[in-house]
Amino acid sequence: MSAPRIDQNRAAVKYSKAELLRRVLWIAGAWVFRLSPRPCFAFRRWWLRLFGATVGQEVHIYPSAMIYCPWNLQIGDWSAIGEWALIYNLGCVTIGERATISQRVHVCAGTHDYTDPSMPLLKPPVVIQDSTWICADAYVGPDVTVCEGAVVGARSVVVKNVPEWTVVAGNPARPIKPRTMSPDVKTHE
Repeated sequence: MSAPRIDQNRAAVKYSKAELLRRVLWIAGAWVFRLSPRPCFAFRRWWLRLFGATVGQEVHIYPSAMIYCPWNLQIGDWSAIGEWALIYNLGCVTIGERATISQRVHVCAGTHDYTDPSMPLLKPPVVIQDSTWICADAYVGPDVTVCEGAVVGARSVVVKNVPEWTVVAGNPARPIKPRTMSPDVKTHE
C-alpha cells in the first residue's frame, strides 16, 4: 500500500479567487464583529449581511461567536447564536426561525473524504430547522439535518439526522424522548 498523498491535498484548489478574497476581507470583518459591544445585536446582523449572510429579524448573535464564512450562513427570525459558538460553515449552514444555538456549540459544515488518500476537502451543508435548541457544548456534524422542534442535549455529538420534535442526547446522540410543547406556549404567528 502506498503512503497517503497529503501533498495532493495541499496542492488542491479548495476555494475560488472570489472566495479567497472574501475570506481575507472577513479576517478584518470578524475583528469588528468580535469587538462590538455585547448588546449591539442589530449592528452584528447588519455587519453579517454586509458580508453576505442572510439574517432574519431580531436575531441575536453574540460577539464571541465564531462564524467562518458569513456568506454561507442563513438564519431565520428570532433565532440566536450564543457565546463562543463555532459555526464552521465552509458549506452552507441554514438555521431556521426561533432556533437557539447555545454557548460553545460547534456546527461543522466542513470535513475531508478520509476514503481518498489525498483527503479532499468536502463542504456538506448543515440544516437546523425551526424551533430547535442545540444545547451547550453540542457538536452537529456535516450533512446533518436537525428537524423542526428537536432538542440536542448538552455535549451531545450529532452525526445523523435528528427527527422532528425529538430530544436526543449522548455520543453518538440517540433519541431520549419526544418533545412536547406546553399548552400555555404560543408560537409567533
